[in-house]
Amino acid sequence: MPFTLPSRTPSGPRRRSLLAGAAGAAAGSALLAGCSGSDSASGTTSGSSSAAARARARAARDSEQLARRYEAVLAAHPALDARLSPLLAEVVRHAEAFGGGKRAKPSAGASASASSTPSPAASASPEVPATEKGARGELAAAERALANRRMKALPDVPGELARLLASVAAAGAGHAFLLTEDKK
Repeated sequence: MPFTLPSRTPSGPRRRSLLAGAAGAAAGSALLAGCSGSDSASGTTSGSSSAAARARARAARDSEQLARRYEAVLAAHPALDARLSPLLAEVVRHAEAFGGGKRAKPSAGASASASSTPSPAASASPEVPATEKGARGELAAAERALANRRMKALPDVPGELARLLASVAAAGAGHAFLLTEDKK
């Protein structure tokens, strides 16, 4: 019988596989909790539909506020237009998906004039860091925070809204990555 040395590759799953599996399991259990909440026979469907309507309205407002942040950054740093405009367009589509965002999609020039005179419905124009990198970092932090809030809300909303929130949260996490990635 020949003698064989043990393999140098570690047995069992790799760390990346475990992290991906844990993230998927957490999102899956949150989605399942969101799905089962709407099908309950406890007679609280009117309460859960109003809770869903409130969650949908909040998600729309959050996306609209994030769009205003993008517009403020574009007004302060027009050189970021090619990089931020596609992300802004996605954020506007997210607001529309939640039932908000019923406004014209601004161009970079229109956003400059819109951000200099805030409407009564909108709060004061967000502060924009002086450097492009700082502005991108602030947007990335806002995207991450919003994605985290949306993921935490999943167990409290019915299935279809939970799926939409999870999808938009994943997109926001992707936006945060793209905002912090330096061009190579």
